[in-house]
Amino acid sequence: MFLPDPNAKIWLHTQPTDMRKSYRGLLGLIKQHLKENPLIGYFVFINRRKTQMKILYFDTSGYCIWCKRLSQGQFNYASSENAKHALSVIELQHLLAGIKVEKYRQFKRYKRAS
Repeated sequence: MFLPDPNAKIWLHTQPTDMRKSYRGLLGLIKQHLKENPLIGYFVFINRRKTQMKILYFDTSGYCIWCKRLSQGQFNYASSENAKHALSVIELQHLLAGIKVEKYRQFKRYKRAS
């Protein structure tokens, strides 16, 4: 199971992505469309049919790509006019589990001041 750092920034690219893209192609999307620093955070890309996902992130020694292809069903997320949508780690886990991110309701929890 893919488990990112709980405090990490996670960005979902809301436009369909060609899954033939690898490191350089995805880095280009991050810089041009998302306008983010690819060294900071996790970047989630989903194809047009919503059956494949790639997550690009920078580890301590280089870039990593994590891939998932569904044999049945789709990843559920709402398309948006914005190129990117911020996700929490819990929302990413829900997306991977097939739970529609916009539909669930999370109750307030105590958080320590940092």
